[in-house]
Amino acid sequence: MRLTKPLDVDATPAVASREAKPTALLSRARFWTFVQYAVMALLAITMVTPFLWMISTSLTPEAYVLSARPQLIPEEISLESYAELGRRIDLPRVLFNSILVAGLGTLGQIFFAAMAAFVFSRMQWRGRNVVFMLYLATMMIPGSVLIIPQFILVRSLGWINTYAALIFPSLFSAFAVFLLRQSFLTLPKDYEEAAFVDGANWFTIFWKIALPLSGPALATLGVFSFMGLWNSYLWPLFVARRDEIMTLPVALSFLQSETRALTEWNIVMAGSVVAVLPIFAVYIVAQRWFVRGVVITGIKG
Repeated sequence: MRLTKPLDVDATPAVASREAKPTALLSRARFWTFVQYAVMALLAITMVTPFLWMISTSLTPEAYVLSARPQLIPEEISLESYAELGRRIDLPRVLFNSILVAGLGTLGQIFFAAMAAFVFSRMQWRGRNVVFMLYLATMMIPGSVLIIPQFILVRSLGWINTYAALIFPSLFSAFAVFLLRQSFLTLPKDYEEAAFVDGANWFTIFWKIALPLSGPALATLGVFSFMGLWNSYLWPLFVARRDEIMTLPVALSFLQSETRALTEWNIVMAGSVVAVLPIFAVYIVAQRWFVRGVVITGIKG
């Protein structure tokens, strides 16, 4: 006769408790995941709503802009605001000026910042860190403090109402040097040592090794620089007084300073849409490299 082991009465509740614990943890993890997605969705809606409202207002006829019951989707969609914007300002010329200034300024800033960052990161020379810290300390000086000295310098050079006044002061940026220096520091030294063995000089290493390997950081700087130059208002207001070289932010400011009883917000919002679209296009093109550059250089939003 086979003897059987008596059943352990207390074993069944223990097994059940062990099986219930992972289920409870899984439910809690799903709950916090749902909360995180809900918070991110709320933040996304909060960020996108002003842009949607801007587009909606630009497509709304003037008679319905200040209605007592505002609507995100207008009952009547009209492009008259954009047509009137083209009549108020020389839109093709203004866009050309802004694209020229932002494009050349961005390319120049990337080039000069990359050379300075390469010297500060890869080349060994006495006092390098001290000079870099002093140069980096200029970031603490507010930009508004530098406007008067820069204006006096530009006026003495005869650059008032020229593209040179809009472009050259933006070519040198301590932030741009810092950003690219952080990227160059991550490059292995084996590359430049191998290049020296093959007979390369410092400029060859900079042009053919450092720059191609720092594409994400260059794209990140390009987006930041283009946005800053495209949206610049105060400096162009000082040095670009003629309509022939006026940039878009300065031209749009005159839409609210005209002698009218009320600001025509549909035209102002149409100008804002025109101003936002190029920045959005630049970000879409450089999005992949921009994200990688932010991760590599250690910048956190």
